[in-house]
Amino acid sequence: MGIVKISDQMHENLRLASNALSRSINSQAEHWMRVGMLAEMYPGLDHREICQMLVRAELAGGLDVALAARGELDKVATTAPARTGKQH
Repeated sequence: MGIVKISDQMHENLRLASNALSRSINSQAEHWMRVGMLAEMYPGLDHREICQMLVRAELAGGLDVALAARGELDKVATTAPARTGKQH
């Protein structure tokens, strides 16, 4: 884990969004980073499709950036068996 420096305005945006969506500030920032990263890797997908991809990736064991970078994330996420319950 590391520290990411962001502007005061972005921190305020995170605070507002995290409260509205019942997430921690860190969880909201991580969500925005995942969505933004996938939007850059898959510019043809809209927000709904990216969120669906994230759900499928989670069911397949979590987001693998290396697979996403190779364009293989969605293939694995749609073929892997679904997990039951949250792994800790």
